[in-house]
Amino acid sequence: MGWKTLDDMELAGKRVLTRVDINVPMQDGQVMDATRIEKIAPTVRDILAAGGTPILLAHFGRPKGERVDGMSLRHLVPALEQHLSAPVLFVADCVGPATAAAIGAAQQGQVVLLENTRFHKAEEKNDADFTDQLAALGDVYCNDAFSA
Repeated sequence: MGWKTLDDMELAGKRVLTRVDINVPMQDGQVMDATRIEKIAPTVRDILAAGGTPILLAHFGRPKGERVDGMSLRHLVPALEQHLSAPVLFVADCVGPATAAAIGAAQQGQVVLLENTRFHKAEEKNDADFTDQLAALGDVYCNDAFSA
């Protein structure tokens, strides 16, 4: 069985859990180099154009399972909106009922950005329960994180 691409799938109405590498250099809450954000833009736009909801899944830095404000992905929202040309809904966690509810409330044409997965110790332990919780958030999985 070969790899499927987004072109092989019907994405309309689907939640597309999209692993992205947006670990960009930051200074004083500002993105200093948006190259990695620019690289994911075509994939995210393709998902939106096909009627899907991109749910961006990423880590940032090495917070070792602790919430560190400077490593929150919420700081990336302005740069993402600029480069994706779409509104970004930031969700303050990456798992749990509140996260699932926020994804369910996302509007057509909106990109969902989940909080840094490394705020959970389970992320670096490859915890199966954590993985199952993440997988349940999407109907389709897309890996667009080529350095991950």
